[in-house]
Amino acid sequence: MKIDHIGYLVKKMDRAIKTFENLGYRIKQDKVRDEFRKIDICFVENDGYVIELISPYDKDSTVSGLIRKYGNCPYHICYCSDDIDRDIEKMREAGYLAWDAPLEAPACGNRRVCFLIHPDLGMIELLENRI
Repeated sequence: MKIDHIGYLVKKMDRAIKTFENLGYRIKQDKVRDEFRKIDICFVENDGYVIELISPYDKDSTVSGLIRKYGNCPYHICYCSDDIDRDIEKMREAGYLAWDAPLEAPACGNRRVCFLIHPDLGMIELLENRI
C-alpha cells in the first residue's frame, strides 16, 4: 500500500495552516467540515508530502480526547487501499484492531476510510482508492 498522507492534530486550524505555509507548504485542499466526526480538515503539501490537518470544532469530536492528551502532533499515517474490505481483514489477521467500520470521509471525496490500531505502532488509516 502507498502512503497518502500523515494526519496531524491541531488545536487552532488557521494558525497551523499559516505555520505550515511558513515551512513551505501550500494548501492542497481548503478546509472541509466533517459533521459526523465533528472535525475540520485541511490538506497541505510540500514537495509531494501531504499533511492532513485535523482540528476538532466540538468537545464531542472523535479526536477531542486525543488532542487533550497529546496536543498538536502527528498521530496517524494514511495508506491507499485498492480493496479496503480485504485490507482491513488482512490487517486484523496481523494484529490490528479496527477503530470503527469503514465510513465515507467528506474531505476525501466521500471515499471510505477506516482507522486501525496496532499495539506496537499506534494508529493507521486506510483510504479507499477511487474505482
